[in-house]
Amino acid sequence: MQTAILALGLVLIVEGLAYALAPSLIEKMLEAMRQLSLEDRRTMGLVALTIGVTLLWIVADALPH
Repeated sequence: MQTAILALGLVLIVEGLAYALAPSLIEKMLEAMRQLSLEDRRTMGLVALTIGVTLLWIVADALPH
């Protein structure tokens, strides 16, 4: 549970930084996302999910047991 809360905190830090440092860029990115089809957005989400799971798997495997 502690790890899940830590992960959520890190996600919120990164998201918060993006909105705090470049709000106009976020607006442009959201507009670009609106131009994509639902299938393209779904594919992007699945790719991001796959990369995230792979990174966690690699890091978890490298940690001492």
